[in-house]
Amino acid sequence: MIALAKNGLPQMYRKGAFVHTVRGSETQPDAPVRPEGDSLRYAINVALGLSFIDVEEQCGILNGATAADLIQTTATRAEFSHDPGAVALAAWTAAEAGGLYAAPLFAGLTVLLASGVPVATVDCSWMLLAGLAGRHLGDTSRLTAMARDRLIGAQSKSGLFPHRLPASSNGRLRAHVGCFADQVYSTQGLARLSVAQFDPQALVAAEACAARICALQGPAGQWWWHYDVRDGSIVEGYPVYSVHQHAMAPMALLDLREAGGTDHLDALVKGLAWLDHHPEMEAPLISQSHGVIWRKAARREPMKAARAISAATTALRPGLHIPGLDTLFPPGQIDYECRPYELGWLLYAWLCGGTVERLRGMPAHGAAAKS
Repeated sequence: MIALAKNGLPQMYRKGAFVHTVRGSETQPDAPVRPEGDSLRYAINVALGLSFIDVEEQCGILNGATAADLIQTTATRAEFSHDPGAVALAAWTAAEAGGLYAAPLFAGLTVLLASGVPVATVDCSWMLLAGLAGRHLGDTSRLTAMARDRLIGAQSKSGLFPHRLPASSNGRLRAHVGCFADQVYSTQGLARLSVAQFDPQALVAAEACAARICALQGPAGQWWWHYDVRDGSIVEGYPVYSVHQHAMAPMALLDLREAGGTDHLDALVKGLAWLDHHPEMEAPLISQSHGVIWRKAARREPMKAARAISAATTALRPGLHIPGLDTLFPPGQIDYECRPYELGWLLYAWLCGGTVERLRGMPAHGAAAKS
């Protein structure tokens, strides 16, 4: 799959940036994929992943440019972005992979968290990861502390995290819902924090979340999509996203292990196996000929109906589901697209080993002078 990512990314690169997606065809399986749109977030994701492969390979993928070039470009673009997630990703990537302290990005993120406005849990987790990555380059202590406190303060007794911080800002019918990404990046950020700043409470929090999502993993290795943070149950399992299976779950759980937490290798192996043996359909998800891993296995449903219904019923009572949803909206449809960040995270997840350990011996900016 690492080789597939390297082969597939060049077709997603356009004029110094990355497209939003490449789309295939269910009715014409041999047709080439079609690039669409542009995404700053995805370009940043790819830059982070590419920083862990040889420069020669980077140049082959980026038409002569390097990951360092892409990092510089995306960090500059992020200065003009109104997307806190993109800004946090750019600050994280610039610091960790480029050794650059993007001061305007860190300043904007710090002001945002200090204002107390609601933020997406994923964005907050990326702010924490950015603060940790840049702590030896500049003063990120305030950003790191605020992101840490927001996350730990919002974690439920089940170990899970809501979709927004505070949860109430997500609306009455969805305040109880957290998605898989919310759990993954929170676990990753808190695991790294526990090492960088010797924060035992952060490791306990990361352990609790990881334990819960692993306990809920599907029988064929599926990492489910929406959770009820109140009691740690499933709100709605589908779609199952391939990137969760091959990149995001491994990225977080391997970081947790490197931080001294529980080894969830069995769950990772089971999750990877789903890509080859998925009970939802017979068609393959990995396409070597297209250089992609198709995006997800989804229900055949109009307008995300099952998710809306399940969110509403579980809002009334945890675990309340309408019988027959699997029969009415069977999970047997492949989404024939692949987004650049999916391959970027794949590279990062499996090639960034040692990053957590390096945080252990990395003094914060100014620490040596003060001592």
